[in-house]
Amino acid sequence: MRPRTISEYLGQEHILGEGKLLRRLIETDRLSSLIFWGPPGSGKTTLARIIAGATKSHFIFFSAIMSGIKEIREVVKEAEDTLKYRGLRTILFVDEIHRFNKSQQDAFLPYVERGTFTMIGATTENPSFEVIAPLLSRCKVLVLNPLSEGEVAAILEHALSDRERGLGELQLEVSAEALQFMAEQAGGDARVALNTLETAARLAHGGAISLESAREAVQKKPLLYDKGGEEHYNVISAFIKSMRGSDPDAALYWVARMLESGEDPIFILRRMVVFASEDVGNADPRGLQLTISALQAFQLVGMPEGRIILGQAVSYLATAPKSNAAYLGINQALAEVRQSGALPVPMHIRNAPTSLMKNMGYGKGYLYPHDFPEGEGTQGYLPEAIAGRRFYEPKESGYEKSIKERMEWLKGKREKH
Repeated sequence: MRPRTISEYLGQEHILGEGKLLRRLIETDRLSSLIFWGPPGSGKTTLARIIAGATKSHFIFFSAIMSGIKEIREVVKEAEDTLKYRGLRTILFVDEIHRFNKSQQDAFLPYVERGTFTMIGATTENPSFEVIAPLLSRCKVLVLNPLSEGEVAAILEHALSDRERGLGELQLEVSAEALQFMAEQAGGDARVALNTLETAARLAHGGAISLESAREAVQKKPLLYDKGGEEHYNVISAFIKSMRGSDPDAALYWVARMLESGEDPIFILRRMVVFASEDVGNADPRGLQLTISALQAFQLVGMPEGRIILGQAVSYLATAPKSNAAYLGINQALAEVRQSGALPVPMHIRNAPTSLMKNMGYGKGYLYPHDFPEGEGTQGYLPEAIAGRRFYEPKESGYEKSIKERMEWLKGKREKH
């Protein structure tokens, strides 16, 4: 069922629609090297084959999994011979280009520059991270989107009616609910949708695919979530930002996505511990305590009951008052230390364990805070060069409002002294 022409190809209207970039490049035969970045089943390989056909080019499929430097040399020879003896340009389709290491990617460079072949790389990973800069600069990156449910449904309908390459000979009847269900469950992946349809056809009773047959064919939809790839970071980012934005519903959704995709719950909880300090901070000091308790409790009970503990901690952090003042404070203090170096410790707060040190003035003039009515410190404790510098600036959120009021009171006491 692979489309053979642009007119048969469904989806990617943002680059293939009338007047759009890729459509114009193909129609004017001015194609340059490209990188298709998109999820599985979005049509990267198919589109490369269509381009080769439309531009009357020799097509070579090259898999990063099965190939190395030796195979690259063989491909170069084939491209050169094809141009010399047949007068045809070559389109080299490099599947999963992100799996090539740096030296292997480097090997493509001179031939891309010379125009020995037009390279079309395909990747499910962000090419900014996975493709070397010199090669990336010589290619136009085009983003392919997951297919919409309507596009997937159209692909399924085409497969059901096509007698030559599809299931048309079977004359199957498919309920609208079954078709919609299979389109929804495909997650924008045409390959998954067609595999599901083929399985459902085998399970069909009396020449009809019912919703029950479709459900049985789907079984369980695998979620797009590569624990080592971009989607991993996208989802954890969405989770953190949802808690930071005080949206418990979104935060619970994203944590559910991670759990359902097989993410390690301990990884999630560790990120939550950091969040409790970085984003909730002293606006609600109980946030850190509760999150550490949740981590310990999860280690005691594990899954599936551990999801309840995660749910409680996530909803608490999402709805807690927020302050990053402590986070900003430690960062500013570190920046000061790196800039000003090891400034001398003020004499009055130096340690004086020996009489020699006492005679040198170590500890002289130190005022013991507990000797004062409310135990407040009435002296300065920073090095003289940065005396009065503020690193921690409490906000008006939650408990930190009380901290701010006390700091202002302490500041007034010190100024009197």
